[in-house]
Amino acid sequence: MSSKCIEKTEVYSRVCGFFRPVQQWNKGKKEEFKDRREYVVESK
Repeated sequence: MSSKCIEKTEVYSRVCGFFRPVQQWNKGKKEEFKDRREYVVESK
């Protein structure tokens, strides 16, 4: 049987070299964050 976490988690993102909690961002920045994509850089 697996357990499920029901607690709220804090999401951080890097902005101008600093890590900031997304929850503290203004409404516009939060909407912009939803449009971000994650890129994986392959090493050779």
